[in-house]
Amino acid sequence: MSDQEALTGERLFVDRFPEEARIVRAALWSSFVALGIGALGGLIQALHRTNYFRFIDSADYYTVLTLHGVLLVISFTIFFLVGVFTWAMVRSLDRPVDDIRFTWTWYLLMAAGTAMAGIAILAGFVDSIPMSADVLFTFYAPLQAHPLFYAGLAVFIIGTWLAGFDWFRMWWQWRDENEGERIPLQAFMVLTSMLMWYIATLGVATEVVVFLLPWSLGLIEQVNPLLTRTLFWFFGHPVVYFWLMPAYLLWYTVLPKLSGGRLFSDPLARVVFVLFLLLSTPVGIHHQYVDPGIAEGFKFIAMTNTMFLLLPSLLTAFTVVASVEHGARQRGGEGYLSWLGVLPWRDPAFTGMALAGLMFAAGGFSGMVNAGMNINYLIHNTLWVPGHFHLTVGTAVALTFMASTYWLLPQLTRRAVYSRRIGLFQVVLWFVGMTLMSNAMHRGGLIGIPRRTAEPQYSGFAFDAGFSTVGELRFQIAIGGTLLFISVVLFLGNVIVSLLEPPMEEAFDGTLPPALSGPEDSPEVLDNLALWTGIAVLLVVLAYILPIGAIISEGGLFGPGTGTYPAWIIEVIS
Repeated sequence: MSDQEALTGERLFVDRFPEEARIVRAALWSSFVALGIGALGGLIQALHRTNYFRFIDSADYYTVLTLHGVLLVISFTIFFLVGVFTWAMVRSLDRPVDDIRFTWTWYLLMAAGTAMAGIAILAGFVDSIPMSADVLFTFYAPLQAHPLFYAGLAVFIIGTWLAGFDWFRMWWQWRDENEGERIPLQAFMVLTSMLMWYIATLGVATEVVVFLLPWSLGLIEQVNPLLTRTLFWFFGHPVVYFWLMPAYLLWYTVLPKLSGGRLFSDPLARVVFVLFLLLSTPVGIHHQYVDPGIAEGFKFIAMTNTMFLLLPSLLTAFTVVASVEHGARQRGGEGYLSWLGVLPWRDPAFTGMALAGLMFAAGGFSGMVNAGMNINYLIHNTLWVPGHFHLTVGTAVALTFMASTYWLLPQLTRRAVYSRRIGLFQVVLWFVGMTLMSNAMHRGGLIGIPRRTAEPQYSGFAFDAGFSTVGELRFQIAIGGTLLFISVVLFLGNVIVSLLEPPMEEAFDGTLPPALSGPEDSPEVLDNLALWTGIAVLLVVLAYILPIGAIISEGGLFGPGTGTYPAWIIEVIS
């Protein structure tokens, strides 16, 4: 082995931890498969709703919508998350997983759960198969899916729980060997994210296992729709931050390095993740402002809690921008804004993550509208809502994941990215496509164009666009959705061709520099995970015990509600 190859081998994750690199790659490839299928569904929806080209009947639109939502907001995001979190834990603790067989077990459970749910959804396209799951991503009653869909969701969630246990077990062993040391930053981010996930998934696990799965099997005749809806949103809002956590991890630890500098403040990063652990879950009722079965006082509390979540986002904006500016000044940048010009804008990893952060700021502003009770009534169930979450999960998360792949790929495969120019064009194309599509969705929402419908035009009613026309809004959505699909094709093609390249010989620096202000500058109480978990559970109990109690008292644990009998059982019996 040459000196150059030896240097590369010391710095590449795949050489130091080959078994762990294999599981990380498997998670990322699974994520990319979900991304490709989900993106195709997105293109079909964009062209169908705008009436430019209809590949499917409108009755099948909801099957496509469910497939798009479940694959992109659950499978794509969380498979990438477990891959990045495994990489971060192993890298930051500098140790392999405890038992690679256990690691493969939780990955295979997640893959099996995705396959089960996917089969149930895809069967909706075939009339001769008595199976469907056209319940959209928001899978609560009264819409009902085949039991295989709910069982798949349960298996997937169990897989994520085991993944978290795997990472905590690594930390416990590291802590025993490094008594008195602060938790490395990336490991701290992973652990706090998983604590939030364990709390948040209690709601959806209860909804699926206790109510929806038995209901779909015909074991119980009816469920309380408001209760299942509330349990879903108990999970449905914190899952947004669960998607964001790996993006935040990459913004805090990788983006400063790409800019040529270092993280501005390790203590601020820890504070942000603690705040997300505390505040992410007690806010879900802000998705239920129009639900008549929940008292206005509870909705007001949820709104107030939601506004507190602006704090960690603002702290992140300050810390990440300060870190990038430090890198620019290390490169010779000067002035109030001219330092922006010396940043590595030709690097697709840097540019993609920077544009994702910029788009997330715009998503934060539209999110403030969603969170406010009175102005939420204006945009509820309109195109504004998908316009908002396409800025958050659709760009802040998805674009960060794609961009960071260009930096992670050499470390996980020893292959250089096939074309960084294509990568740069791809991330910019995504930004442009999402700008067009989300802009039109926000504007369409303000004039009342509905969401989640194949035929968005009400009979005998014409929308007034205020300025321009509804036709222009539809054109933007169609063009934006097409550009996004092309961007995904370019990304997946670039990754696939990269894997066919011969192993690289040049050195690749995968090290991450320490923060300007390190963990020694933060109070040790920040690393007291038991304390923060206890407070987080208390806040959730205070936010939910009274509204859930009132829902059960008013409507019963299992009703009154919908009594839809599972159609698939009827067809099998007949």
